[in-house]
Amino acid sequence: MEESSGCRLSAECLDEPPNSRVFVVLSKDTGEALIRERFAPFGDIQNIWLLRDKRTNESRGIAFIKYARSSQACRAMEEMHGRSLAPDTKPIKVFIAQSRASGSHRDVEDEELTRIFVMIPKSYTEEDLREKFKMYGDIEYCSIIKNKTTGESKGLGYVRYLKPSQAALAIEECDRSYRAILAEPKNKSSESLEHDYYSNNTRQEPRGNTLSFCGHPEFCCFEKECRIQESVSKRLSVVSRLPFIQEQLFALFDLVPGLEYCDVQRDPHTNSGYAVIQYSTAASAIYAKYKLHGFEYPPGNRLTVLFLEDGSDSSDLIRKMATQLVTAHVSSVLRNNNAVVQQYRTPPAFGGTCGSQLLQPQTDAILPPPKKKVPPDTSVKERLFILFHPHPLPINVLEDVFCRFGQLIKVYLVAGKNVAYAKFADRASASDAITALHGKIVNGVRLKVRLADSPSEESNKRQRTY
Repeated sequence: MEESSGCRLSAECLDEPPNSRVFVVLSKDTGEALIRERFAPFGDIQNIWLLRDKRTNESRGIAFIKYARSSQACRAMEEMHGRSLAPDTKPIKVFIAQSRASGSHRDVEDEELTRIFVMIPKSYTEEDLREKFKMYGDIEYCSIIKNKTTGESKGLGYVRYLKPSQAALAIEECDRSYRAILAEPKNKSSESLEHDYYSNNTRQEPRGNTLSFCGHPEFCCFEKECRIQESVSKRLSVVSRLPFIQEQLFALFDLVPGLEYCDVQRDPHTNSGYAVIQYSTAASAIYAKYKLHGFEYPPGNRLTVLFLEDGSDSSDLIRKMATQLVTAHVSSVLRNNNAVVQQYRTPPAFGGTCGSQLLQPQTDAILPPPKKKVPPDTSVKERLFILFHPHPLPINVLEDVFCRFGQLIKVYLVAGKNVAYAKFADRASASDAITALHGKIVNGVRLKVRLADSPSEESNKRQRTY
């Protein structure tokens, strides 16, 4: 491993402050001098590591860069991801490195770095919160956590920025009285975790970093009251306007003891989410409904949790709910804007202008005029990986957007996933698409656009933490 000329950092210092290291995938012939030259404008570099093969001492094409501040590392990621370090070289990949103590090897997603939790006076309104934190960057939304019964503020709030560097800067420079921290990812029941963090630090000894209802006195009361009520349903139906992810929904309802199964179903005609939950006891089901009905997961998306009779077929309920929602959705589209239907026509074949039959995409990205697609048998020079939130865009909208950068061969969606791939016949066109579209919103959907791994890399994913 090659290191910078500065003093070597101890293992304990590698993650201080958190998210201050970037992980870079680059050409194997790239040296430390070039890395330092291109990454130094973003902040104080404390160390650079180039990973090398132990036998041959050749570079493995992987580097870590340690900055003095988290905001510097985040800005380096935002500015350098998808760029080339030198002319005629392949664009590099830049991510925030996982904490060495986390034991995880996955990428740190942008959504995990843009949302902060703060302690605020109970008199604050959302406008007050926005006014205090807008100096650090563009705010996507902010909210104050309130008591569901009384509607009073709990003195806690969260702010989500458009860029990770803005959130990091807010944590670093805001008044210490706000006790700002990076919010837990939404798939870890974030609001409750942050609430526990502040409650533990202000009123009692810490109880750890996990949220659990096991042993909770309130749950014990429900359990005692329901021991003789076995006729009460143990099954729940859960409905959401956003699609569910099986693992995330299971983790949420598994916070209540006794979860037996979680059956998530996706309706092909809408993006709504449906699921059937079953617990081992009626007490668990009642407590889950009491705690999670109306819960915002993710924030802004309320869950509807209802009892489902044990003897009924869950598929009947799913079909009934889906039919009602589809009917309402179609009626609304036909009544309010017939032009929306025209937007989802079959895209033209190659040689035609992709956007000629479509409405102009609604986006905050700067798009060039539409260009012609190239023949489908054209040699592929670069593939892009596209991640959608909260749901995929129609294939014709994707083609309309990505053809504008030229040399587009094909865009295709992965069935059942919020991802797609785009094939280009020219690397420069693919690089332009990444620069223009990564992190942008198209028709209400946020896009992440990155270089796709080669087929060999996809089947044997690299480890992310060293």
